[in-house]
Amino acid sequence: MHKHLLAAGFAALMMTSGVSAQTLNVATAGDQNMVDYIKDYLGPMFEKKHPGVKVVAVGTGPGDGGSQKIFEKLDAQKKSGAASDFDVVVIHQKAAGTMVKDELLKKYRDALPTGQLVTRDTATNALGTDVSGYVMPMFHSQTALAYNPDLVKNPPNSYAELREWVKQNPKQFGYNGIKGGMSGVAFVTGWVAAFGGDAAKLEKGPYDPAVKATWDKALADLKEFNKNVVITPGNAGTLDMLNRGEIAMGPVWVDMFYTWKAEGKLPPTMRLKLAAPGMPGQPMYYAIPAKTGQEKLAAEFIALATSPDVQAEGIVKRFNWYPGIDAKNLEGKLDQAAWNALFADITPDALANNGKPFPIGPYFNDILESYEKNVAN
Repeated sequence: MHKHLLAAGFAALMMTSGVSAQTLNVATAGDQNMVDYIKDYLGPMFEKKHPGVKVVAVGTGPGDGGSQKIFEKLDAQKKSGAASDFDVVVIHQKAAGTMVKDELLKKYRDALPTGQLVTRDTATNALGTDVSGYVMPMFHSQTALAYNPDLVKNPPNSYAELREWVKQNPKQFGYNGIKGGMSGVAFVTGWVAAFGGDAAKLEKGPYDPAVKATWDKALADLKEFNKNVVITPGNAGTLDMLNRGEIAMGPVWVDMFYTWKAEGKLPPTMRLKLAAPGMPGQPMYYAIPAKTGQEKLAAEFIALATSPDVQAEGIVKRFNWYPGIDAKNLEGKLDQAAWNALFADITPDALANNGKPFPIGPYFNDILESYEKNVAN
């Protein structure tokens, strides 16, 4: 069923791309909310500012698989010498690096009016691949420690403080290991970055398979740490246990945390802490295919999508995501209640300093393998 819908979406884009130079075709990986965001919010706004232009959006599916479908389409068209069906694509980090290496994207960000509004290294480094100029972050998802202030009066500021806190408060911290959700995976990769040696090398490479042998002490400490924690059933499981008071603290996705609070599924007093030296998150990127014939229109669309006003209203208020551009650029664009809701616990400076990318692919895989071998057994 999904394959038929996807094929129909591609066919619609192919038809519209040949009919009018004023049709802007946008393909997005991710869940349906990504398609709806472009179709119902960004598209109409862009069309109003560009009379005669029609924005057509199609989704290619969630996760890295959705980005892979975009890669396959662009790669096939490049090999056949055909123009791209897509004018703008929304993709994950992993695919972005591959597409840049394979020359499937245009280098456009340096000329973008909003291009200088983002300074986080995720705008230039996609899991170890230099993507400078080829991508513009749409938003950043982020992990952090959620805690109940009624039970945790002085939350730990760092992984080192957390390790000591857990010793003093056994079974009050919970995470899902590396099974059933990426919040637990994020916590584990953050632990290795904090205690395993050269964190910058994990994020930027180059890859050296011998590095994982240097994590033995950090992983032995994590196994000991796990004796005093609760292993939860997943992302939602951690939040659910926090809600029921079964644990007092645990790593969560920030957007999920705020959505649960808004829906009344978490006490309104729950708070967040972004532990030093950092916890990982990941962006979604806007990019422009190398073979589009509408680079100027595509760049104008991305400039609108990454403007402070749209990032404030569309990204922060609608989805509880962190903005793709640096959060300081949103000051004055959000009402005080919305600003406080997202940035009271994790300030823009804290996000810039301690919001980290996941390790590059080979190190990421090594961390998961090492956890299974040295911690989970």
